[in-house]
Amino acid sequence: MQKDDQALNADLRLRVAMDSQAMAWTPSPGGHVLRKRLHLAGPAEAGQVTSVVRYQAGAMFPAHDHPGGEEILVLDGIFSDEHGDWTAGTYLLNPEGFRHSPFSRDGCTLFVKLRQFPGTDRRHAAIQTGDLPWAPADRSGREIKALYQQQPYTDRMRLERWQSPGQVGQIDFAEGAELFVLRGGFADEYGRYGSRSWLRIPAGESLRPQGSEPCELYIKEGGFTYLQQY
Repeated sequence: MQKDDQALNADLRLRVAMDSQAMAWTPSPGGHVLRKRLHLAGPAEAGQVTSVVRYQAGAMFPAHDHPGGEEILVLDGIFSDEHGDWTAGTYLLNPEGFRHSPFSRDGCTLFVKLRQFPGTDRRHAAIQTGDLPWAPADRSGREIKALYQQQPYTDRMRLERWQSPGQVGQIDFAEGAELFVLRGGFADEYGRYGSRSWLRIPAGESLRPQGSEPCELYIKEGGFTYLQQY
């Protein structure tokens, strides 16, 4: 680890679960923008980071680009930049070289991943996930909405809906995975995970959901390739 580097949940060998609802908001360098950091590897303000971010009404950032790319899922409110107004449910992948001046007129909450998407030839994505149909997956009661996958990059992101988590069965993650609960919740042998909980499953491990409450999740696989580990 370099002198100015910091680490929060940066050991990819460990299973991690964070309940962001139980965490306090902390200020960011940008005025009127708050955050709850779930993962950090590298310099405090220039490292790889996964956060829940809150733009208060009128919050804005000056124009900037995104070394290593940026991924955003709008959880509530309207997130805006000069490219559009992005309502709740919008998924954005802003690749290296993308530049914008983000703001929110009335406030919004985001799930954000920074500097985890190298590659100047990645395509930009802006998807209103509410407009996508759910597609049946390979097991009972599990439906998906594909969000992003591009060769030769290994990361692939999707939404999943489980009508009854206990009926899903064991899910194996050969490459490891990150999950963020959007609605509802589920449990496993380690605990219960409600709305806006974040989990990271190490490579080669499995998840065995339990419970009968319907839930929706963001799931990312193949992303460990691009993560620093401390």
